[in-house]
Amino acid sequence: MKNLVSIVTPSYNSSKYIKQTIQSVLSQTYENWELIVVDDCSTDNSVEIIKEFAVNNSKIRLLEFQINKGAAEARNAAISMAKGEFIAFLDSDDIWKPFKLEQQINFMGNELDFTFTAYELIDEFGSKLNQQVDINQVGSFDYEDMLKKKATLGCSTVIVRSSGFSDISMPPLRTGQDYALWLKLLKTGKKAYVLSEILGQYRILSNSISRNKFKKALRQWQIYRQVEELPVLKAAICFYFYAWRSVFRK
Repeated sequence: MKNLVSIVTPSYNSSKYIKQTIQSVLSQTYENWELIVVDDCSTDNSVEIIKEFAVNNSKIRLLEFQINKGAAEARNAAISMAKGEFIAFLDSDDIWKPFKLEQQINFMGNELDFTFTAYELIDEFGSKLNQQVDINQVGSFDYEDMLKKKATLGCSTVIVRSSGFSDISMPPLRTGQDYALWLKLLKTGKKAYVLSEILGQYRILSNSISRNKFKKALRQWQIYRQVEELPVLKAAICFYFYAWRSVFRK
């Protein structure tokens, strides 16, 4: 029997997109999965939409926070509930291709503990932006590579083997917690292997931090200095590579 994949999805005021996200899970050719959605005290009707799916499918579980705690805490709550040999991350406004899990789990086989894939960008309305990310990447990436952001490593493309790491919890950051987790996992000596096929769509929202380059750069510096505790010189060198790639990477 195929190994169980636990899909971790944080939700906050995601009513516009969560239905498409869940539908993309239901459409997977790989059928042995569980979807754990943690709602972070939404004020819209996200919970009602998720419950409509959950009541008809026992593989979908919903946990509701009573106070807003942020995406890191939401993901960590889902991870603590996960039963699968694999942990897959999927944000509440992103979409998977139907064969995403099948191809990536086959790619991982019995050897790889940490993988990610290429993806494409879409706008708020689901229209393609003609931008593909990590499509030209090959091989694997270690801790030093990711300090210099040699790969983008989109959160909704990542799958890790739960038995491959002693701690998969995200650092308690309001933003950048996914990148901080990748560094934490790679610091164990493991590598992240890329499957350079477009297996998902990442939605760019007008109010997203990914649209605010100053805040994104500040977050990057804070992770270098406060989370990774890099010396100033090394942090500056890594930040130079990050800044250069953020401008010139296609």
